[in-house]
Amino acid sequence: MEKVLGNKKTILFFVGPALLIYLLLLIVPSLWSIGYSFFDGSPIRGFEFVGFANYTTALSDSHFIDSLLASIKYAAFVTTGQVVLGLALALLFVFFLQKYSSLVRTLIFFPVILPAVAVAQLFSKLFEYSPQLGFVNDLLVTLNLDGYVQAWLAQGETAFGVLVLMDIWRSMGFYAIILYTGLIDVPDDVIEAARLDGASGFRLITSIVLPMIRPILLSAVIFSLNGTLKVFESAVALTGGGPGNSTTMLTMYMYNTAFSYGEYGYGSAIAVYLLIMCLIVTLFIYRFARKNVA
Repeated sequence: MEKVLGNKKTILFFVGPALLIYLLLLIVPSLWSIGYSFFDGSPIRGFEFVGFANYTTALSDSHFIDSLLASIKYAAFVTTGQVVLGLALALLFVFFLQKYSSLVRTLIFFPVILPAVAVAQLFSKLFEYSPQLGFVNDLLVTLNLDGYVQAWLAQGETAFGVLVLMDIWRSMGFYAIILYTGLIDVPDDVIEAARLDGASGFRLITSIVLPMIRPILLSAVIFSLNGTLKVFESAVALTGGGPGNSTTMLTMYMYNTAFSYGEYGYGSAIAVYLLIMCLIVTLFIYRFARKNVA
């Protein structure tokens, strides 16, 4: 192995194709988009160099600010839900459901492979208000909670809540599996030693288990934050950004600006802001993790 790793040609042979694909599919489009952000116009009207005008315009654009805040709020709620519930499920798999762990993991992971459009249709039917009540409103009527029956997807706050709930349900199985792989690597003798020392329940988890799976836990947080900050398909499929602009995320505003209104330069500037935001979040978490390890 040392001989193979010491041969630069061998390393280039194995890594080169993946690196080339990465450059072509990620780095080149990102650089292209950064270049577009300094121009105003479209392929039909032509482009005019405007420097940083698109970036300064975005900072005074109320729709951009609203979309940015909606994305941050969405990412905070969904990431917390996905990672916390994923961790809870992973702990259940390891400590309480070992006998049926495979079956439960399969059922929990099933929503992950469903298309976003299908999941959105399911939730729109669950929270339907008209022409007939969906399951949720029907359940409220059955429980004599008629005052809570409402058009969930026709109001900004409730539509946002349904979107958050849907994406937590859809992806928490994925994070449960990721965290489960970390939990099964925790040595049994460490757990037994902690139990003999009197640690159990919540203290065992917070003092022994979580510190030992911290790298995987942080990776899950970074993965979830980057995914939720770039949410697009589920919001489009469930609410289309409405009602009003209450569920219009930054990616949707970027898409509409660039491809619906033909403002490629301004849309690219919004994409660069999103890229910077994802980089800052990732670097902040890595720095926080390294500081704690040190």
